[in-house]
Amino acid sequence: MEEKVLKALESIRPYLQADGGDVELIKVTPEGIVEVKLTGACGNCPMSQMTLRAGVERAIIREVPGVRRVEAVNG
Repeated sequence: MEEKVLKALESIRPYLQADGGDVELIKVTPEGIVEVKLTGACGNCPMSQMTLRAGVERAIIREVPGVRRVEAVNG
């Protein structure tokens, strides 16, 4: 499942990088929770939660069956 999540992240990474940000996979839990770290401009952007839900989470859930939720972590 982790490989599929990484592939999904690669598909959205150019959009994040265009705004000076990026995303890093921290881990995928057995329960289908994906933990990511938003970096660069995304790390402290007031719109980062919207980016996480509308962009990152939607792309991962669409591409990877079994993922239930995406959470941002600090570390």
